[in-house]
Parts: sequence; C-alpha cells; structure tokens
Amino acid sequence: MLDPHLLRTDPEAVAAALKARGFELDVSAWRELESRRKELQIRVQELQNQKNQSAKSIGKTKARGEDIQPLLDEVKYLGEELGRSESEFNEVQARQQEWLLEMPNMALAEVPEGNDENDNLEIRKWGEPTVFDFEPRDHVELGAMNGLLDAEVAAKLAGSRFTVLKGGLSRLHRALAQFMLDVHTQEHGYTEVYLPYLVNPEAMMGTGQLPKFGDDAFATTDDPPRYLVPTAEVPMTNLVAGEILDAETLPLRYTSQTPCFRREAGSYGKDTRGMIRQHQFEKVELVQITRKEDSTAALDELTGHAETILKRLQLPFRTIILCTGDMGFSAAKTYDLEVWLPGQGTYREISSCSVCTDFQARRMKARWRNPETGKPELVHTLNGSGLAVGRTLIAVMENYQQQDGSIQVPEVLRHYMGEQESIV
Repeated sequence: MLDPHLLRTDPEAVAAALKARGFELDVSAWRELESRRKELQIRVQELQNQKNQSAKSIGKTKARGEDIQPLLDEVKYLGEELGRSESEFNEVQARQQEWLLEMPNMALAEVPEGNDENDNLEIRKWGEPTVFDFEPRDHVELGAMNGLLDAEVAAKLAGSRFTVLKGGLSRLHRALAQFMLDVHTQEHGYTEVYLPYLVNPEAMMGTGQLPKFGDDAFATTDDPPRYLVPTAEVPMTNLVAGEILDAETLPLRYTSQTPCFRREAGSYGKDTRGMIRQHQFEKVELVQITRKEDSTAALDELTGHAETILKRLQLPFRTIILCTGDMGFSAAKTYDLEVWLPGQGTYREISSCSVCTDFQARRMKARWRNPETGKPELVHTLNGSGLAVGRTLIAVMENYQQQDGSIQVPEVLRHYMGEQESIV
C-alpha cells in the first residue's frame, strides 16, 4: 500500500507515477475525498471537546443547585451529532482505504518506462543457446516418448492444466527442488521454513494478492474463506506481519518449497501445451526482509542467488529488467530470468525477483526498531523464485535431451538421483 502522506501532499506526482504503471488516479476525486476527511476529522474533534466540556459542567451546575436539564439535552444532542460525524468519517476513511488497496506500487526511478513485455530490457546473458546435431524436441514430445509425462491422465483426475510425472522424471523434479534448497540454505544463508498451504484473507491482503487478484486464487468454502497459496511469498513474507523486529535480526532470509495454485484467470489460450502454465506447480521461493537502505543491494543479491541455480545446472539464460507496465502489482523493481528452451527456440521466464519497498510492509504493519531513534520503521520486502521447479524441469529436459529421446541428468543432480546419469 502506498504512503497516504504522499497522496495528501502531492497527489499529482503519485498520479504520474501510477500512470506509468497503467493505473489512472482521479486526482480531483481524491482531493475531494481527502478534503472531506479533514473536515470531518476537525468536526469530530470539535464535537468531542464540546461534549466533554458540557459533561463537566453538569456536576458544577448541579452543585450550585441549578437546573441541569439544558446541559443534559445539549450533551445528548452533541453525542448524536458526534455519532453521525464519526460514522461519516469512518465511511470516508474506508473509501480511501479501498482506493489505496487498488493502487499498485510506484516504480523506482531506474525502472524503464513501457507498456508491456515488448519494452523490457535485457541487461545480461549467460551461456549460449544449446546446439544439437538433430532437431530438438520440446518437453511434451520428450515426456510422451518415454511415458513419464502424462497430461491425459491428469485431465482425467483434475481437468486441464495439470500434469502427472512418473518414474525418473518425477524423481528429477524432486531432485531439482532439493538441490535448490541445499544451495540456498547452505551457501546463500537462507533459513528453510515449512509453511501452511492455506492462508487467511489477511495474509493475501498483506502481500497484495487481495483484493485485486482474488479471481486468480483458489479459495475454500469457509466463511471467511482460506486460500490455497499462489506462491510461498504469501505465507513466508507474512511471517513478520504485525511484528517490530530488532535491528540485529535484519536482514532476514527465508526459503521454502511449496506447491503453488493459480486459476490463471485471463490466460486462457496461452501456453496450453505442456507444463509451462499450470494450475498447480512447485516452486522454491526466496524472501528477504531488510532495512530501507539495504533493499536495492538485496535485490541484486537475491537475483544472483536465483542465477546461481541456472549456472550450476549449465542452463543458458538471460536477465531482463521489467518496464513499468509489465511489473507485478506489489513490485517497485523486478528482474526476470529467462531460460533457453530449445524445443521452443526461445527464452521463457523461470524466475521473477522483485523489491517491493515498504508497499507490503505497510499493509502487514511489519516494522523494525531503529536503535538510533528508538522508533519503529517499516521494513522493505523482497521475493523471487529460486527457481520455479516445473519450468526448471522443462529446461533440463530440453537442454539435456539426446537424439534417442533420453535425458541426461545434470552432473550437479546425480547425487540426488542415486548417481543415475540419464532418464530413458
């Protein structure tokens, strides 16, 4: 959530920043609402003071033996007026809150302006696209050849956008997740956490999934509902919700492997073939909680941690900085990692790493105590995939495929595969 103070002092600047994000802020309407909020706040304070003064006068008037009925009538009238003003004041504040919850984060100054993915910028590339002396197959063909990837059985069980993995491919999927967790915990200093796969509306609100993206989430029929996690970012970032953290505990680094569940609302017709876009997929997520002055460097660090996985797997990739129009709702700056997929002859996203500044922290009321001032300050939050396990599996299948349809196991994964060198 944006800082309300910014909207009160310079709504035009906020509107300009949000326009770059594709959000139109009606400054006149906001100013009118803010003006009414101020009027009502002053009115409530005045009525409360008048009521208090009248109430105090009752005892003195009674002690003098004078008629207190006029004062009683006045206190009653002021109480009724106060109640009406407080009700309207709360209503105006609620409308402002609803509006704030719909506004995306503002981009950092260095983020390039643009409308969509066509305006994103490549900033570096690692490795060269894999070259074969035969026509490379995509992961769907490879899975069908060895019978280890079955979308038809999955459709019978759950419908479209699900996949069943079998045998060596299922084990390779598990090995990838274990490898990622080991690297991030043993080398990068993250603490592994096991998290609930269901979260309450407050947690979804805290990281920005609600209210705007409720249609993309799977919810239970509870009242209120609970939500299947769309990403481990939600429960993991909310570990600090409502907390005031000690300075010496920062930065916090968490990692977790969870299934992720998404309706993929609005993506119908896109990536319907194979495992690229599923309703259920596994991801190893990275989250950092930092001080404001450390968050920009932390984004570069976190992105580097995700890149390390691709480098160890010897998978060619490139790093993209997203433009203002292509970033996620809560992000202030985002790097996407795109891995080379020979079967498609293109790079595809495999990780998205973002700094959210204090946008999520303000929603969650997550703070740290500055020892220099003794006062609590909002933390900055960061998140990124380290990596999406299913898409990494696709990249391994396609980049390590052999002419006969078998798949070589990357050397760094063989320890997790009982020293198995290939999947047939």
